[in-house]
Amino acid sequence: MKKVSILLATMICGAVFMATNKNEDAKLEESLRGVWELKHQTFYESNMVTDTMYNLNGYRQVKMYSKGHIMWTRYDATDTNDWFGYGTYEVKDGMLIEYIEYGSKEMMKALDTVRQFEFRLLMDNNTFSQVAYDDEGNATFAENYVKIE
Repeated sequence: MKKVSILLATMICGAVFMATNKNEDAKLEESLRGVWELKHQTFYESNMVTDTMYNLNGYRQVKMYSKGHIMWTRYDATDTNDWFGYGTYEVKDGMLIEYIEYGSKEMMKALDTVRQFEFRLLMDNNTFSQVAYDDEGNATFAENYVKIE
């Protein structure tokens, strides 16, 4: 009887934990909806910020999230290539997962190797960061956005 009680308690705790995570993910996904502009990028070594790169010379990168869909575009006066992409996204266990379906010519070359991009999602009132990690779980870089609409 004691084993059954422990098993039942474990199952209930697991269900509550999963429901809480789903609620948090749904709140994050709803907060993410809108138009965001890249403010700057940060780079990490040994999980410590080592450099910050601000947008220069008219560089702009904008992302738009709407009910499971994402579009992004980048303008860089020093780059003759167009950069944009479209796909879907989800927030799961605090991670932002983007599935890029198609994009500009240069983006399609990149999509030959990877189409799914995963980031730790950190949100505040009108800002969010998407932090990338290496295979060993160390932060490598982050893109930091501010909401513009």
